[in-house]
Amino acid sequence: MTTQNMKAMNLPTEDFIMKKKILAIVMSIVLVAGIVCAFAACGNDTTNDGDTTEAPAVASDLAYIKGKGKMVIGITDYAPMNYKDADGKWTGFDTEFAEAVCAKLGVTAEFFVLSDWDQKVNELNAKTIDVVWNGMTIRDDLKKSMSISDPYVINAQVIVTKAENAEKYTDLESIKDAKIAVETGSAGEECVAECANVTAVAAQTDALLEVKSGAADVCVIDITMAEAMTGEGTSYEMLTKTGSLTEEEYGIGCRLGSDTCTEINKIMDELMADGTLDNLAKKYELTLVK
Repeated sequence: MTTQNMKAMNLPTEDFIMKKKILAIVMSIVLVAGIVCAFAACGNDTTNDGDTTEAPAVASDLAYIKGKGKMVIGITDYAPMNYKDADGKWTGFDTEFAEAVCAKLGVTAEFFVLSDWDQKVNELNAKTIDVVWNGMTIRDDLKKSMSISDPYVINAQVIVTKAENAEKYTDLESIKDAKIAVETGSAGEECVAECANVTAVAAQTDALLEVKSGAADVCVIDITMAEAMTGEGTSYEMLTKTGSLTEEEYGIGCRLGSDTCTEINKIMDELMADGTLDNLAKKYELTLVK
């Protein structure tokens, strides 16, 4: 049948049929392309199951601190690092060090007392505090959960006991069966992990009280505190330090990955260079890491 006859009978012509076929093919291609794009978009959605979508850029922690105008510093009452003077004002090596850094950052130093030293990482992550600045021993396990500054003060874990027992408790072997008090989550607690009779308390000052009261035979605490708070002229005149169990260094703890840590290190170098930290070390009778 000719095209003219098909037109006369109102039947679809070959051209018309071909155009419909081409249109159907084009529509199919468009539909398939749309489905592929939809699947690609779904595949890039952010989930908690390890998909490949890039996470939003993490905001600067330093900018957050500067934005609120203060750095909240997690501490415990721990002479000679952070403690209150006769007027009830926080003082100490770490207190003055932190205030010097904050001055250079253009923010106020605000001190927050940690009721449980073992919760310091949780307090950081919850943004209750911005840094831990309290004679914190640098340990490998802590490096997994916080960014830690360059070391700045040399420390050691030492045995403290009543003066009458000074010759009895001098090393780890001699205290293995003794009643031992330590601060929970501390380097001292780690030192005596294999000992049989260990009591963990909230703070190193509590560990000293345990020995003073007779509840513990010894405590294991930082040498910086032992030298500042025991012996003649202190509240613990009957206590004395004996053997040293470790040698350590102090660092400042920041949120993991925080750019605040980098800035603190930079300012620390400046305070080392201009003599500020040397003067503080002499004032509080500490030894700096050189």
